[in-house]
Amino acid sequence: MTRDELRELSAELRGRLIEVCSRTGGHIGAGLGVVELSVALHAVFDTPRDRIVWDVGHQGYPHKFLTGRGDRFETLRQEDGLSGFLRRSESEYDTFGAGHAGTAISAGFGMAVARDLNGEDFKVVSVLGDGALTCGLAYEGLNNAGASERDFIVILNDNEMSIAPNVGAISKYLTKIQRNPLYNRVRSAIGTVVDSAPGPLAGVGSLVRKWEESVKTFLTPGVLFEELGFRYFGPIDGHDLDALIDTFAAVKTMSGPRLIHCITQKGKGFPAGEHIEKWHALPPGHDPATGKQRTVSSANANYTAAFGKGLVELAREYPRLVAITGAMPSGTGTGAFAKEFPERFFDVGIAEGHAVTFAAGLATDGIRPVCAIYSTFLQRAYDNVIHDVALQNLPVVFAMDRAGLVGEDGPTHMGLYDIAYMLAVPGMVVTAPKNGSEMIALMRSAMEHAEGPFCLRYPRDATPDIVPPAAEIGAIPHATWEVLRRASSPRDSDGAVAILAVGTMVAAAVAAADILSEEGISATVVNCRYLKPHDERVLGEIVRDHRRLLVVEEGTVVNGFGAYMGSVVAALDDSVTVVAHGVPDRFVEQAPRAKQLASLGLDARGIAERAKRAFGVESSRGAHLRAV
Repeated sequence: MTRDELRELSAELRGRLIEVCSRTGGHIGAGLGVVELSVALHAVFDTPRDRIVWDVGHQGYPHKFLTGRGDRFETLRQEDGLSGFLRRSESEYDTFGAGHAGTAISAGFGMAVARDLNGEDFKVVSVLGDGALTCGLAYEGLNNAGASERDFIVILNDNEMSIAPNVGAISKYLTKIQRNPLYNRVRSAIGTVVDSAPGPLAGVGSLVRKWEESVKTFLTPGVLFEELGFRYFGPIDGHDLDALIDTFAAVKTMSGPRLIHCITQKGKGFPAGEHIEKWHALPPGHDPATGKQRTVSSANANYTAAFGKGLVELAREYPRLVAITGAMPSGTGTGAFAKEFPERFFDVGIAEGHAVTFAAGLATDGIRPVCAIYSTFLQRAYDNVIHDVALQNLPVVFAMDRAGLVGEDGPTHMGLYDIAYMLAVPGMVVTAPKNGSEMIALMRSAMEHAEGPFCLRYPRDATPDIVPPAAEIGAIPHATWEVLRRASSPRDSDGAVAILAVGTMVAAAVAAADILSEEGISATVVNCRYLKPHDERVLGEIVRDHRRLLVVEEGTVVNGFGAYMGSVVAALDDSVTVVAHGVPDRFVEQAPRAKQLASLGLDARGIAERAKRAFGVESSRGAHLRAV
């Protein structure tokens, strides 16, 4: 294509992206910011032979359009449709899949080394947003790749944003060059002098340009990357196709580690505004002309909003409470806390490991830190949780949002493993609320628990209740369960079942007990809000009165709460059967959350059917169900 045709393509692509995402929802902001960058990359590099490695995948929407998936884009984030992230199984152009930040440099450098070991000849280009430069993994990759002298290109997409505005010294460093009029004036003047030099002086041009490079190291962030071993180019306008194509074409012919610094606008072209945190991602059903939702939900507040409101209210009571998040003030609901208590709020960037160890340091001197981090993101800080918090028995609170199934975000964001990984940590208190009110009650319990770490998990969903102010909610006594319904059948009856339900599964378990009751099967339902330590007294009663226990959890069954209860109950009475019912040992693909729950048997009907299959209980109406 000609340059004019490429510019026309970019305009069409941006319009199409806005149009489709208005129906499907999705991470629109980053994609709009890299339209020209994506077009230029595919125009200059020989993809898929040359490898483009995108960080996270939020930036990848235009790339999907350009690589044969435009006609399927209406299926974005839908069941059996295109992923909201890049996936190797989806296209040969998706060289590396990732839903977490900071992986592009390490993965891309791995491809470059593999290329050299295999005696092949192609280019590897890793594209990461500047938000990823708050992530330690990015520096580990830069440090290793920069010292290698291998043929490897990094493109820094600098829009001053990740999900929220970027934080930290690196962000300030990168911003300095964008707003440094002295450097821009000097560079412009040098260009004028060199370009207009008369014939006899034309030979000094190369010397002047070398002097310019020397000056640049004092005035630009290039010195940082140069010292790390990368030849630095930029900054260039990330929306200027001519500049992008010319720069990429020139850099492509070089060798060694190179870094191109591109300045872009997140959300460029979106009618409702650019560089605004709320346009990072949009739900389906918004007006493409305004960004407003066409229909306003009348549902209860979601857990995230209820948590944020409750955290602010608790902070008024507990002056030593502080909140920490990793570049997710809106995603975790802590933005409201930041506004009311800015001196007690810490956004550390995409640095979950640092967030946890930072919290541990705060806790050594009597501060009560609450780390609000997605369940799936906290996986990245597991060593810090064990080594820096638990081993020292420090009272850090982990509020794990997006625990369980997360719907359209797909497997990279599924919070299915926190029960298993937190149960394994000695001294960790593990909890899961049945609703929003109990979430705030457990937060209060966490504040009153001064010995050791405390975690609670809650879903990406609306609360089933209307949550009152925190001042009206008391703490839940430590290590206590709640018996919501008792079976009428005695222990020696074949009809009695006990359902031990965790968090989001409590309401579904109660509804399942109603279904079983209609078939003449009696069931006890227990809200196991404390997973560890568990309620020894109530469990003892359950084991005494029931021969069959079904443990229901919205998490992996491998080493989950069901497995834990199986070992505990076996030590009490090995004649009691314990069956774990949760998410099987496989990754769960994107679909609406309600459909995911139903497909896994984690709704009321599914739980009832699982109880009947597992125990072969007999309906009083004469239907015998064979155990499976």
